[in-house]
Amino acid sequence: MNQNPTLAARFARNTRVLRSEVALSEDQMRGVAPSIFAEGKHASRSERYTYIPTIDVLRGLRQEGFEPFMVAQGASRVEGKTEYTKHLIRLRHHRDADPRARARPEAREVILINSHDGASAYQMLCGLVRFICLNGLVVGDVVKDVRVPHKGDVMGEVIDGAFRVLQDFEAVDASIDGMKALNLKPEEERAMATAALALRYGERTEGRAPPPVTAEQLLEPRRPEDTGNSLWVSMNRLQENMTRGGLAGRSPRGRRMQTRPIASIDRGVSLNRALWMLAEEMRKIKG
Repeated sequence: MNQNPTLAARFARNTRVLRSEVALSEDQMRGVAPSIFAEGKHASRSERYTYIPTIDVLRGLRQEGFEPFMVAQGASRVEGKTEYTKHLIRLRHHRDADPRARARPEAREVILINSHDGASAYQMLCGLVRFICLNGLVVGDVVKDVRVPHKGDVMGEVIDGAFRVLQDFEAVDASIDGMKALNLKPEEERAMATAALALRYGERTEGRAPPPVTAEQLLEPRRPEDTGNSLWVSMNRLQENMTRGGLAGRSPRGRRMQTRPIASIDRGVSLNRALWMLAEEMRKIKG
């Protein structure tokens, strides 16, 4: 197993991300997401805003067995605000951290989102990582996310929330198993891919430029392990091709281009969740 972290200089434009197969150190995180270590709240926040550095919360979570494996931070166009801006951390509990210790090819993750400029409360979501590609998924509406406002016992509530997210994974595992058990017909895969295109590029309406790529391109596997027609594999191909970009396409003016990765933390999370919900709806129809 590769022990070195992988730095993608940009998640997409103005967003930096660091992924690793082993737990990240604080020095590694600081170089990519300095707002995790912000020493105070942004000047726009009132006295009622309880400031606790994300790194203090992370240290508390580490004492409870959670380790960070991916961090990301967006930029800000407002001068002096970057060190307070929104950041994302993907954590695994120690019992899910080693792929060799698990029977499943995915690991459960708690996704922690925060900012120190008022853009976000502490937010925790269910996530999964596939070891075959380190591709991070965000679970849709199978379980509820946890939000902790910046007031009161923030530290205690975030730690409790992380364990509540873990407790909900029984429902997530059932959803995954259901997707793996269902095979899609070619026309059903194309229908999902067409809906995914609309999620990514907007509905096809009169006057709107066509998307730069086709539904068939979104279904192309990037590795042999992603071949097959199960609902689970199909959803993962769509997710990776949509969020990572790199597909050859055409601009509205007909020029050759490559699709870009998703450009923001919020957009990446919302698109991931919408795609999971799309797959869940297909599972209900097929089931």
